[in-house]
Amino acid sequence: MKNLLADQVVGLKPSGIRKFFDIVSERKDAISLGVGEPDFATPWHIRDEGIYSLEKGHTKYTSNAGLMALREEICHYLYRTQGVRYNPAKQVVVTVGGSEAIDIGMRAMINPGQGEEVLIPQPSYVSYEPCAILAGAKPVIIDLKAENEFRLTPEELSAAITDKTKLLILPYPNNPTGAIMERENLAAIAEIIREKDIFVMSDEIYGELTYKGKHTSIAGLPGMQERTLLINGFSKAYAMTGWRMGYACGPQPVIEQMTKIHQFAIMCAPTTAQYAGVEALKNGDEDIAEMRTAYNQRRRYLMHAFKEMGLECFEPYGAFYVFPCIKEFGMSSEEFASRFLEEEQVAAVPGNAFGDSGEGYLRISYAYSLEKLKVAMERLSRFITRLREEKH
Repeated sequence: MKNLLADQVVGLKPSGIRKFFDIVSERKDAISLGVGEPDFATPWHIRDEGIYSLEKGHTKYTSNAGLMALREEICHYLYRTQGVRYNPAKQVVVTVGGSEAIDIGMRAMINPGQGEEVLIPQPSYVSYEPCAILAGAKPVIIDLKAENEFRLTPEELSAAITDKTKLLILPYPNNPTGAIMERENLAAIAEIIREKDIFVMSDEIYGELTYKGKHTSIAGLPGMQERTLLINGFSKAYAMTGWRMGYACGPQPVIEQMTKIHQFAIMCAPTTAQYAGVEALKNGDEDIAEMRTAYNQRRRYLMHAFKEMGLECFEPYGAFYVFPCIKEFGMSSEEFASRFLEEEQVAAVPGNAFGDSGEGYLRISYAYSLEKLKVAMERLSRFITRLREEKH
């Protein structure tokens, strides 16, 4: 009998995030700090627009690329926030979450069998490397360092580029570290990107959740828009994870091919969600500001708590994650996370779920209430005190 399964799929590791999510879902007594999902409900005015779209009978397919009204609002939003102009008819595709945009973006740009390389800074979101493999690319990992606040440096980028390099993933603000790239950091690597003639996939799904000035997109830097695929969505900024809404903006030839793949594999993003997305972009700025303020309060609380318990952690300024270092305890990230869950009923994600360079760290999400975070930090403090006593 012929082999039933595809080797490249069988060879992929399951997501380390989902593993701990599945474990904690079976334990009603556990506090989960592992899932990167806002604890806020989608704001009412956005939900209402989705409901109204159903009441109005908007239950048909939309254009493959998405409602023109939504694509126009995406373009307006990016122009007023980043100063970047896109043509809504030719340079935007609405996808089923940002993850689909990552997948079809890779497939639209990579030529399988030609050894083309995708540079992936890690620790980073778990989907980049598998999507590169499934697209037929060779993933090349760039190990980021805590001493650089997990930013990608020009030296690290230059050292990783070869004549086979096609695409750089730029995952900022970063999941899992919370790291950001400020304008001067981006300008330094943009010079190398232009010089070496490579392309960028800039995943900006957390772009609205920054706590140190305004987020800057690399697409807005001189000479970068034509070589950047900008990916964003509605899940994090507007607490719309279940609506499955994302988008990609970029050079027309790339968007055309992405839309073709999307057309055959998906058809279109959910119609109800698209109408809700129009409302979010038009009138959701205050919602973002309110949620960002709450996240920032939680971020500052966690940094204070880590300082009190003597746990090393660089200060993150983006997304809703902290990435404390647990190397002092002499155990792997997975061992630490497993014991923490077993002994204190708190779930966090081992850092190595996001790449080998995440070993020795723990991802803690603060997309949870301050009350829940306080209980979890009391348990973490108790746990690491016990571990320190065991060492002596």
